[in-house]
Amino acid sequence: MLPQPSVQIRRVYAEPLASDGTRVLVDRLWPRGLTKERARLDQWCRDIAPTADLRKWYAHDPALFDEFSRRYRAELQSPAAEAILDRFRALAREAPLTLLTATKDPDISAAAVLSALIQQQPS
Repeated sequence: MLPQPSVQIRRVYAEPLASDGTRVLVDRLWPRGLTKERARLDQWCRDIAPTADLRKWYAHDPALFDEFSRRYRAELQSPAAEAILDRFRALAREAPLTLLTATKDPDISAAAVLSALIQQQPS
């Protein structure tokens, strides 16, 4: 049995913490007004982000989160996305993994959907 992955979600604008472990930005667009030095990223994985059409449709409306989550999970049904999720699972089993997003409410973001998928054991 593999150890449970350790994943947290934070805003990329928040000060980095020692407990962050590997810091990965999972937004397609670079956060407005943030320098790369201040972000202190280990990776920027824009390929795992929702498509522009889905992101624009959702517009971070809390009432649409369940449907957004369903549609985003459908987008992630590809070998390329699965490979990224597997890489994230491996990272999270070794040390804490922090998924970073610029959204104001990370709990209803693509990062939240990714966190749930990473913490699931692959079928």
